[in-house]
Amino acid sequence: MSVVPAGGWLNRVRGAMAKTRASIAAPVNKVLGRGVFDESTWDELEEVLISADMGLPAALEIIEHLRRESLRHPPADSAELKTMLQAAIAAELVPAQTLSDDGNSSLTVILLVGVNGTGKTTTAGKLARRFADAGGTVIIAAADTFRAAAIEQVAVWAARTGAYLVKHTRGGDSAAVAYDAAAAATARGADYLIIDTAGRLQTKTPLMEELKKVKGVIERELPEARLLSWLVMDATTGQNGVAQASAFADRIGLDGLILTKLDGTAKGGIVVAVARATGLPVVMLGTGETETDLVDFDSDDFAAALLD
Repeated sequence: MSVVPAGGWLNRVRGAMAKTRASIAAPVNKVLGRGVFDESTWDELEEVLISADMGLPAALEIIEHLRRESLRHPPADSAELKTMLQAAIAAELVPAQTLSDDGNSSLTVILLVGVNGTGKTTTAGKLARRFADAGGTVIIAAADTFRAAAIEQVAVWAARTGAYLVKHTRGGDSAAVAYDAAAAATARGADYLIIDTAGRLQTKTPLMEELKKVKGVIERELPEARLLSWLVMDATTGQNGVAQASAFADRIGLDGLILTKLDGTAKGGIVVAVARATGLPVVMLGTGETETDLVDFDSDDFAAALLD
């Protein structure tokens, strides 16, 4: 089942990335507009990329690639060099599978993890909306039993999207919620099970152990399901997001990243930094506050939206 929204991807992402584009496109155009491509050009472009939070490793690699390509195939003009820069940025990003790529399982389980405040619960609701609109049967598990009002917030999204809600009382065992959700998914023949989890600081060992238990329950109870562990990360976090992503990837294992609040930062280059540091694909981008403001990620279009 495809969940890719019809049309308008580039315009929506361009709109969300207005702040980031203003901080990158204008200085890039200024540098390239001189029409002289020498060492000072590469140095200035590198500074622009770093200022947009792409991080030093990614910026160095992108500029080194651009320098080599320019020696092999000297660009005819600034427009061609910008195209080469877009391609180099896109090459830093790992292609992501869509949810329709795997036809071997009738059930997809999405485990949403991340620190508090990144928008996990809202993302769970937006995913439920997309899956339901595409004709899928959806279950949401309220496995964040620690944060105040988390269960109530999930309940609102479930009611709004028509998803079946599995919940326990506040302070309950998250793994027990996952167990009941797995049973419900089997009994109801669900297409999607979305698990919203707690998000205390990633440095807290108990949180990681809790998440391992939840993931272990799903692996044991739903061995035939397609299980995807996605980190939901606030794009405004900056370079701290790299540490967050690395910690979750190392301790519980991740399959992809969802970057939220892209519209709230001038440093959307963090998408590149995190993807490069973890080797993980960016799966989706949060582009706003409404239910439909969650779009599948496309590296080429992202690079174009960054610079045009």
